[in-house]
Amino acid sequence: MRCSQGLAMLRFVFRGLLVLLTLGLGAASASAHEFWISPERYKVDAGQPLVAALLTGDKFDGYSIPFVPEEFKRFEVVLGDKTHKVTGRMGDDPALNMAIPGAGLGVIVHQTSGFFIEYKEAGEFEGLLRDKGVLSVLEEHRKRGLPETGFRERFIRFAKCLVAVDHGRGRDRETGLETEFVAGLNPYADDVSGGMPFQLLYRKKPKADAQVEVFSRAPDGAVSIEKLRTDLEGRVTVAAKPGHEYLLSSVTFRPLEEPDLVWESLWAQFSYIVPP
Repeated sequence: MRCSQGLAMLRFVFRGLLVLLTLGLGAASASAHEFWISPERYKVDAGQPLVAALLTGDKFDGYSIPFVPEEFKRFEVVLGDKTHKVTGRMGDDPALNMAIPGAGLGVIVHQTSGFFIEYKEAGEFEGLLRDKGVLSVLEEHRKRGLPETGFRERFIRFAKCLVAVDHGRGRDRETGLETEFVAGLNPYADDVSGGMPFQLLYRKKPKADAQVEVFSRAPDGAVSIEKLRTDLEGRVTVAAKPGHEYLLSSVTFRPLEEPDLVWESLWAQFSYIVPP
């Protein structure tokens, strides 16, 4: 009995920690909304553990989220034609630490549960929309007669990350996430000197004219940000600088019709590195 009560309390603590980290950073500022998969190494030898943290924060600076399966909708590694579910113990940090059999391009896939944010300050919602390039949502918000404050949004994260296992050869693919980036080249095996091509999908269809934020971290730690927009086919090409780590982010808003829960945001995020 004591053991089960202790386990329940541990789960409660970790769940609360996860919510606080994810919500707190999201509510703190319009720009602190990124979530990404951060491998300890982007290339591992065959049979060696693949270690990666789930981070939330901004500009490659964030807090690690532990392994709390109740808060994950999906967490897996796709390698070749096989999909491996990520397993671990409650509270493991980094959240991913397991050997994946085989060799090739590994695609880490993660989907969070839905979390909530309440907008309490005037201009907070508008600031977020302006920063993320979806200001048209504000027009719809006003047309619906919704207040400037005192309403909530549910947000869900859909993250992917490319890693090389052994030779690292292979291709990214659609994974069935509701929104996701699909890479057109493999930075660990292809010539990407002309840039990394991506297609942004929403419900398996191209998402045109969407803002894509590109965070780039140089080998010396300096972070730069560029904002691009997808073409009519949802495509965008990102510069590929050797030794730079990249994080792509794009958000889709859709209306909800609950008493104080009026928007849902879906965040597509994608991390990788261009080898030096």
